[in-house]
Amino acid sequence: MSIIDLLLQPYIFIPLVFPGLIAAFVLLLIIIWLERKIAAKVQLRYGPLYVLKPLGGVIQTIADLIRYLFQEPVIPKEVDKAAFLLTPVFLFGLAYLPLVMIPISPAYYAFRSDLSLLIALALTTLAPIFTLIMGWASNNKFSLIGSVREGYLVTSYEIPIFLSALSMAVLYNSLDLVEIAEAQRRIWGVFLNPIAAANMLVLIYMSTSKFPFEIPEAESEIVAGPYTEYSGIIYGLVMGASYIKLYVLSLIYSILFLGGWNPSPSPDPFISGGVLFLKAFILVAFGAFLRAVYPRFRIDQAVNIGWRIAFPLSVLSILLSLVLIMGGVRFAG
Repeated sequence: MSIIDLLLQPYIFIPLVFPGLIAAFVLLLIIIWLERKIAAKVQLRYGPLYVLKPLGGVIQTIADLIRYLFQEPVIPKEVDKAAFLLTPVFLFGLAYLPLVMIPISPAYYAFRSDLSLLIALALTTLAPIFTLIMGWASNNKFSLIGSVREGYLVTSYEIPIFLSALSMAVLYNSLDLVEIAEAQRRIWGVFLNPIAAANMLVLIYMSTSKFPFEIPEAESEIVAGPYTEYSGIIYGLVMGASYIKLYVLSLIYSILFLGGWNPSPSPDPFISGGVLFLKAFILVAFGAFLRAVYPRFRIDQAVNIGWRIAFPLSVLSILLSLVLIMGGVRFAG
C-alpha cells in the first residue's frame, strides 16, 4: 500500500485532513480574517489590509500566526505552571477530538457507532472544564471571574443543546449520524422541527462565546477572562479552541438539520464532504457576521436565555418530534 493510499484511508484521512486537523486549521485562518473584514465593513472601518493588499489582506491571519509562534510567552510566577501550560493544549485537543466522529458520506467515516451523535456531543462538553481550570491555575482574579462566568453559562446551555439535538434523534429513531443524514434525502430536519433548529443554532453561538454571547472574556469588564494571563502561541491555542468548537458544532448541526451531505450530486466522499463543509462554513460565517451587528449580553441575560427560553424550547422541540411521530411522520435511517 502506497503512502497516498494509506492517507486516503478514512481512519487517517478524516481525523488528519477533512473534516479533521488540516481543514479545521484552514477554516480557522479564513474565518478569523472574514470575521475582521465583516466587522470592518459593517462598522465602516478598515479591516486586515496590508498583508497581500491586492487580495484584501487575506493572509493577514497567517502573519498573525507567525507572530504568535515567535512571541515569547510570559508565565507569571504565582501560577500553577503544570496546569497553566497543559490546559490550553487539552482545551484545543478536546475541541478538535469530536471531528473523528463526523462522517462525510454514507460510506466514508473514521469511526461509526450507533451512539455517534451522543459521543460527539459529549466530547464537546469536556472543553469548558479546562476553561475553569485555566482560570484557577492563572492565580488572577480576572481569570477566576471569567472562568466562573463560563461555568454559569455552561449550566444554562449544555442541557438545552443536548435536548434540541436529541429531539432529532427521536424523530429519526437513531443516534447514528450517518443514518440521521441519510434520513433527510427527501426533507431536511430544519423543516420538520424548526423549533429545535432555531434553538440549537443560538445555543451553538452561546457555547462558543460568539457575539452576543462573548461573556467569559468580555474585555470591558474582565480584561480577557480566563485567558488574561496567556500570551504567545499558548493564547493562540485557547483563542483557536472556540473557533474549532464552533466548526465541530456547525458540522453536527448541518447533519442534524441541513441534510448533511444531501443533496450531493455524487456519492464520492470528496464531493459529499465538500457539500457538508460548505453548509458548516456558512454557519460559522454567520456567527462572524453576528459579531459585527449585536451588542454583548450581560451574564444574567444570557443565563436567563438559557433557562427561561432555550430550555423550554428544547423540551417543546422534543414534544413536536413526538407529535410528528404520532402523526405518522417518521424517517428512519
